[in-house]
Amino acid sequence: MPQNIIPAEGNNPASAFERLLTIMNTLRAQCPWDKKQTIESLRHLTIEETYELSDAILEGDSQEIKKEIGDIMLHLVFYAKIASEKGDFDIVDVLNSICEKLIVRHPHIYGDVVVENEEDVKRNWEQIKLREGNKSVLSGVPPSLPALVKASRIQEKVKGVGFDWEKKSQVWEKVEEEMEEFKQEFNTTDDTPIDMDKAEGEFGDLLFSLINYARFIKINPENALEKTNRKFIKRFQYLELKATEKGKALQDMTLAEMDIFWNEAKTI
Repeated sequence: MPQNIIPAEGNNPASAFERLLTIMNTLRAQCPWDKKQTIESLRHLTIEETYELSDAILEGDSQEIKKEIGDIMLHLVFYAKIASEKGDFDIVDVLNSICEKLIVRHPHIYGDVVVENEEDVKRNWEQIKLREGNKSVLSGVPPSLPALVKASRIQEKVKGVGFDWEKKSQVWEKVEEEMEEFKQEFNTTDDTPIDMDKAEGEFGDLLFSLINYARFIKINPENALEKTNRKFIKRFQYLELKATEKGKALQDMTLAEMDIFWNEAKTI
């Protein structure tokens, strides 16, 4: 097989995107792996790439963010290429479709609608989606979203049509109410057997209310929890390292001994 000419590097958005499309066409025609892929086979890889982009964003690594955006861009082009081969749609259809959606959903930019702030924009967005045929404000929340993210999106969606608390003090009162109901089901002060179904339900209500409060004070609960996860991992790995340096196994150490290293890790 003759060697392919490498497409020249693009010097503007249009030529750079055209370069990617050209490479995709070549790979789809000539690469054994790329030729075998389907929309279904790419799905789990796209999810993985999305999480890698999320990690890069949390790390604040701009070069990794650029790299992961490129990986996801490749996947989007790949899906469009496969669809075009089946006669479903092509990349032009994809791009024109998103452009049309943005135009329609921004009547304050491309029409005569007046908005005062971002909350007006969000309300208009949800109302337009309902006019477009969505049967519910919550239709746009994917069922497969992780529960924490789903709770945030549900709350954001209903807020867009005015279903929300007026003051953060009201939201916090709800958190305290749910905490008390959970404590009543969980029997925190004794070992009396509990109704696990009820306790689980109350714990879910408590989490939902905490996520709601976080949204209300503009904290992203997913980001907050992931940062705490990373902080815990870093500190625990420090504990493991120090235990190894002392020639001890964690399971042979007392909690008091481990706390010494844990507290050291908190100062780093």
